[in-house]
Amino acid sequence: MPSDDTKLTDHTMEVEGPWSEELKSEMGEKSGGAENMLTSSTLTLAPLVVDSPPIRRSQPIPISLNRVKSGESSSSSAPSIPNPFPELCSPSKSPVLISSLPPQSSDKHLIKVYGEDSHGRSLWVSLEATAREVCQMLVQTAHCTDQENWALLELHPTLGLERCLEDHEVVLEVQATWSLKGDTRLIFCKNYAKYEFFRKPTLFFPESMISDSADISKGMTSSDLIQNLLKSGTCPEIQGFLHSKESSRKAWKKVYFFLRRSGLYCSTKGSSKEPRHLQCVADLQDLNVYTVVNSRKLYGAPSDFTFCIKPSRNPVRTQDLKLLCAENEQIRTCWTSAFRLFKHGKQLHCNYQLSKTAQRCVEETRYTACKPKSEASLVAMDFSGKSGRVIQNPVEAESAEMEEGRTWRRREALRCSLPNLNSGAKTSSIHKSQLWFHGHISRKETQRLMEKQGLVDGMFLIRESQQHGNCFVLSMCHKLKTRHYLVIPCDEDGRKYYTMDDGVTLFVDLLQLVEFHQINKGILPVCLKHPCVCVAL
Repeated sequence: MPSDDTKLTDHTMEVEGPWSEELKSEMGEKSGGAENMLTSSTLTLAPLVVDSPPIRRSQPIPISLNRVKSGESSSSSAPSIPNPFPELCSPSKSPVLISSLPPQSSDKHLIKVYGEDSHGRSLWVSLEATAREVCQMLVQTAHCTDQENWALLELHPTLGLERCLEDHEVVLEVQATWSLKGDTRLIFCKNYAKYEFFRKPTLFFPESMISDSADISKGMTSSDLIQNLLKSGTCPEIQGFLHSKESSRKAWKKVYFFLRRSGLYCSTKGSSKEPRHLQCVADLQDLNVYTVVNSRKLYGAPSDFTFCIKPSRNPVRTQDLKLLCAENEQIRTCWTSAFRLFKHGKQLHCNYQLSKTAQRCVEETRYTACKPKSEASLVAMDFSGKSGRVIQNPVEAESAEMEEGRTWRRREALRCSLPNLNSGAKTSSIHKSQLWFHGHISRKETQRLMEKQGLVDGMFLIRESQQHGNCFVLSMCHKLKTRHYLVIPCDEDGRKYYTMDDGVTLFVDLLQLVEFHQINKGILPVCLKHPCVCVAL
């Protein structure tokens, strides 16, 4: 009870300590024109802070965003934890993920390229990015062993059309001609035959298909004429019979065609070349040539060696396709190569020279960069003569090094096949890790894969035989044809070997078989040179 001398002022009682207990009578505010009086008693606890604003409990307290400095992202008040895997998140240190991050500049566009395993990779490219530049980006991100002979394949699965983009073609311009509702895509794959006609022109342009209008009366042979024309960026006129299909008809008709710089012509009267019998079919500057896949089923073609031409600026439509069918692969390759040369001219020869120069620079750089520091004082020597000589050429030195490695490999394989190591009872599986081994694929799939990567001499792969158990098949290309050789396992003196010539030549595993035929052709028409590979993106 308060004493009599305690003074109460304004109905307020102060309590000692950091908090005060206030008992007030509040008056209501006026609302509109009416005056209402609202009296209430409130008991609150408030800190003794001078001029502090009142705080209403159970209300969110807003946090001002102006505390964040300009250019910095907002972060929580929790202490920062160091990232244990910075190489997986930092774009500057991660070459694998850098292509999937949006660029800082606005002139980049996102494209998607698929590998031969149907998995895709997205890339940010510039407006002027060429097919060669995109391939170089994919070579780095996919960690490919070699830099050249890669290409972008324009694929139309529904129509069965595909073509290899030229190295100088702008990728975004090619994609601008695609239909938005189509299933067109870009495939990153090997193509050894992009410029093979520069190396072996007589194989790609047989003398029987060269037009009679070509001037060979100046003492020049047919092969010399072709070589000179290719170096100058031109192509001899091509002629021959092809099966043609009209868009409004299902039947195919055999027609005599002429391919000249001015365009593609067909004869309305047999093989006559008279101007009154020639009819213009297409202008070469405004068309692309495609290879047709599975043409027998899709279009009822008389053979599998079908190709077509279509306007390059229009979306692919069935009614715009001019389907042509050849008798064999050599004739089809001759026509498609001539189309490319007549359209692009000297640009293809420049691309070929650039490809050779880049390949040579890569080989020299790889040879000098791969040598460890401990071998800086060592030199390559050749002891094939009476006295040793120092090998000055880097390419020759690398070849000698590879040959020495193969010799060591054969020696080690022979040592591992001795009976005391008990290796005869086990089947070697070293071939499963090689790029040229494709496992259990069919003969038709093999043919299709090798055609897509270019039927150049020496391209090969090894697969499991579907008809003979525990056997393998070596498939290789020669003169634009695919040949197949059965690899049979055999036992001799308790050891297991592989042979292709009924036991005359024995190999302890498939790797030794491939390395041997990369140096010696043996029963093969040519040595093995280019492995047929499939790279996953």
